[in-house]
This record gives sequence, structure tokens and C-alpha cells, in this order.
Amino acid sequence: MIAQTASSTASEFPQINPDICIVNYYTNSGKLGLHQDKDGSESNLTKGLPFISISIGDTAEFLFGDTRDQDQATKINLESGDVLILGGESRLLFHGVSHVKTNTAPSWLKEETGIRPGRINLTFGQY
Repeated sequence: MIAQTASSTASEFPQINPDICIVNYYTNSGKLGLHQDKDGSESNLTKGLPFISISIGDTAEFLFGDTRDQDQATKINLESGDVLILGGESRLLFHGVSHVKTNTAPSWLKEETGIRPGRINLTFGQY
């Protein structure tokens, strides 16, 4: 439901009906090198169907760009609750996580859920 709502609000991308969710957990020392998400049908990749990423927990420094060169990548912080959508022309951007910023999760999230230190990322897509 969350992913479909995000998909419908991003009117510049084709709307999706997610049929897969990839869950990644990053410890405080976690990272993920620059890569492209090329999974899914050739038709869906050609259409630029988006994937939708939801961040929970500690903030992560997220990298993205046209190449695997980390020095040329754009860096942004993804905080708990942030939603990132890559679709259309941005669908095949290289992207990754350079590091997790410790103790940055909202205090209410830690208190109400007992969430462990680190970051959870939910990535929804239509494959």
C-alpha cells in the first residue's frame, strides 16, 4: 500500500503494482557499493518502471550517478521515513550506500519499536 501510494504520487514515472520487496539491513558499519538494479523483465526496464525505496532507522549517505566512480557520485542523506523513487531515465543510475550515520534514528522510533541500531531499507518493484 505504501509503495503504491508513492508510485501514484510520482506522476512523472509509470505507476507500478509492486510484486516484490527486497529488505536490506545495514549495521552501523554497513555499506553497499555502487550498482545498477537490472533485475526484472526487459520490458519493465525498457519502460523505466520505477523502484521505490523506503528508509527506516539511522540515516544513510546515499550515492548515485552515471558511473561507478564514487568520487563523481552525488551524495544525499536518506533519513528515517524518506522515500526514494528511481524510474524513467533515472531507473538505471548507479546507486549505493557509503555509510550509515550512527544514532540518528528518531528517538520515538527507538522508544516505540525497540529498533536495533542501523538502517532498514525496503525496496519495492514490479518484476
